[in-house]
Amino acid sequence: METDTACPCGRTDARGKPLARSACCGRYLDDFEHDPAPDAESLMRSRYSAFTEQNAAYLLATWHAGQRPASIDFEPGCKWLGLEVRSARMAGSETAEVEFVARSRTAGRAQRLHERSRFVREDGRWYYVDGDML
Repeated sequence: METDTACPCGRTDARGKPLARSACCGRYLDDFEHDPAPDAESLMRSRYSAFTEQNAAYLLATWHAGQRPASIDFEPGCKWLGLEVRSARMAGSETAEVEFVARSRTAGRAQRLHERSRFVREDGRWYYVDGDML
């Protein structure tokens, strides 16, 4: 039985029970070099979890080199409230798209990020490329 907290990404098992962080995004966040996300949706979920934990190293490591920023600045006081994956699909043999809505609150103000993200698989690893705000 898992003793750690529920994964921030909100993924559930077949019975609708929240997965523990260690059984979900935690394994990718804690050991990206040896345990990369197996698909674009898992990478997107783990990147959301990385934002909740302010894990800049993971976010930069999973950002495609052609689009990767030099650094990531986190919004002070931002609290991530939840993630809804609306769709995930392969767009080609090595590309995929994930549409999601992430909710947060900063300084008492609710925010909603609705994006269709693009991912690419290179050398067996998935990377975030970019996304369109919806």
